[in-house]
Amino acid sequence: MSKNRGFLKDYGEGGNLVLDSAAVAGGMAFLEGQLEKIDPKIREPLTSTWWPRDIVAKTGGGFVEYTSAYNIDYATIDGDDDGIITGEVNNIPIMQADLGRDLFRVFNWARVLRLSYLDQQKFKQIALNIEEFLNKGIKLAHDKVLDINVYTGFPRRGTYGLINNPYATTVMASTKLSGGTEWTEDTTPKEILADVNRMMTDTWAASGYDLTGMANHILLPPEKYAMLVRRLVAEQGGSISILEYLLKNNIGRNQGIELFIGPLPFVAGAGTGGTDRMVGYANNVDRVRFCMTVALNRAMVSIDAANLAFISAFVAQFSQVEFLFLQPVLYMDGI
Repeated sequence: MSKNRGFLKDYGEGGNLVLDSAAVAGGMAFLEGQLEKIDPKIREPLTSTWWPRDIVAKTGGGFVEYTSAYNIDYATIDGDDDGIITGEVNNIPIMQADLGRDLFRVFNWARVLRLSYLDQQKFKQIALNIEEFLNKGIKLAHDKVLDINVYTGFPRRGTYGLINNPYATTVMASTKLSGGTEWTEDTTPKEILADVNRMMTDTWAASGYDLTGMANHILLPPEKYAMLVRRLVAEQGGSISILEYLLKNNIGRNQGIELFIGPLPFVAGAGTGGTDRMVGYANNVDRVRFCMTVALNRAMVSIDAANLAFISAFVAQFSQVEFLFLQPVLYMDGI
């Protein structure tokens, strides 16, 4: 055997082969590599998106400049206010209809996926599809921007979302026995229920007592939501949480309104003076929504031969949040 091989230091006494420390370390690394148990699951980022839970997306329409919604108001002119006629009548009220249209902005969104041919081939050797991961990344980026669009809008582009409409009514939470408005460990379940009922009652009244305008969807800061789940109602024998108590005893329950209460990070600190905000609204496609005029799709693919890469362009189009009515929306700050 030749002494020119890199791992041989010397034959040593008796002609035995001797390995230097670098060779020993390299050999152990190889052994450890063979004994390694590889987890085939790739860990992706910890993240979440919320919008599919909290708003209806009306789909279809293709690429447009705006989305619109028509509305109509009714009124009568002339005649008696009540429309009652007696004796000889020559002045009968005339029905009038005022037809209007609201326009909403739309946004074009795009991302480019660049996939190196060489990288693609390398990943095939370890049975991983790099394109699949990049596609997931684009889908996640799209969902994240929809979250922003739905909840806060894009202020520098003049739009707003579910939690910060400047034209929606904003009230402060009621003062509790503890002296403040916040929901704390000392706040009683009845005080919290009073705030929830106020939100439902106020939106119901503002909607002319039309039940489709009563708030049926309430969003809370995660901390406040966790407190509702954690604390038990003593007067119920400590057997149900405050959240269950609210869902069973709210003013809409016996009128067929199924109330939803859920956590949302965006409302933490979103209220007046940086206080926590409770957002309530009628989650109904005819009350508030946004339009997904063009769903996320791969619009075109090209080959960059000079750089050995495939280029894919993804596009989508969506509208700002469309508040078709403002009466079913209420913000309660200071909870």
